[in-house]
Amino acid sequence: LTGNEPLTILPLTSEMEEAAVKAHYKVCDRLKLEKKQRRMCRRDPGVAETLMEAISMSALECQYQFRFERWNCTLEGRYRASLLKRGFKETAFLYAISSAGLTHAMAKACSAGRMERCTCDEAPDLENREAWQWGGCGDNLKYSNKFVKEFLGRKPNKDLRARVDFHNNLVGMKVIKAGVETTCKCHGVSGSCTVRTCWRQLSPFHEIGKQLKQKYETSLKVGSTTNEATGEGDISPPKKSSPGHSDQIPRTTDLVYIDDSPSFCMMSRYSPGTSGRKCYKDKNCDSICCGRGHNTQSRVVTRPCQCQVRWCCYVECKQCTQREEVYTCKD
Repeated sequence: LTGNEPLTILPLTSEMEEAAVKAHYKVCDRLKLEKKQRRMCRRDPGVAETLMEAISMSALECQYQFRFERWNCTLEGRYRASLLKRGFKETAFLYAISSAGLTHAMAKACSAGRMERCTCDEAPDLENREAWQWGGCGDNLKYSNKFVKEFLGRKPNKDLRARVDFHNNLVGMKVIKAGVETTCKCHGVSGSCTVRTCWRQLSPFHEIGKQLKQKYETSLKVGSTTNEATGEGDISPPKKSSPGHSDQIPRTTDLVYIDDSPSFCMMSRYSPGTSGRKCYKDKNCDSICCGRGHNTQSRVVTRPCQCQVRWCCYVECKQCTQREEVYTCKD
């Protein structure tokens, strides 16, 4: 194969092809995309699956990173819609993790052969290129970046909220790009490295989520100024910084927001609150329970223990019973 042909396992009949296209179109329609995005989704059968994968991956990583916080990335029903209408720090994280998820999933889909319009990363662009033989199948970040930028749209001129969302989308993509690593394997007699096969790989998405969570912790509140030369709006520190906010000019790698976040302590349009939430004593109960205190319940649990691998080939465990305490926030 030259790498340009769409990879299919079985030859499709015209009826099967038609059914596959209809199913693919249905997924694109169900995602409630804008007109341009729906068109991009429909033009390659692999896009719909990749979008679904990116959505799921981003949501799970968000919930993992915020599992010990008051806002634990609850995205059901009205909560997500209400958050996305505001410019909170949490909204900034959602935009960044979403664009990062799509960039990551698309690059992986290309290298896995699930897309018709892209394959492996084909350009070595490495130092000592003549000493390396390009091999493996690198994650195609070049195509992925191009696709995601087109999918998300161009930079808006004047609306501050739209510019902030666009900025945070780019932060997610930049974290992906910064995490690209070159992986090499040696080929030669007795393991000598006479020839090396190298390819580029993205960082595990869990590492991306960790970095974006750190950027969330140091995110900057911003306002808007107008560039007199171009007439376009710029993101800048707010004119009257509130206590705790610096006058630092945001960098292109900083997450930015425009609205101060609610406490997320009580049920609201943004979250279900923390009543009844499980917490960890001496770790986050004081913070999550917002000073209301916590209930303590004792329960008996049975878990596998003292497990050993037996020849051949199964694991044998004993069942151990122990009492443990569970802490939940008071109403």
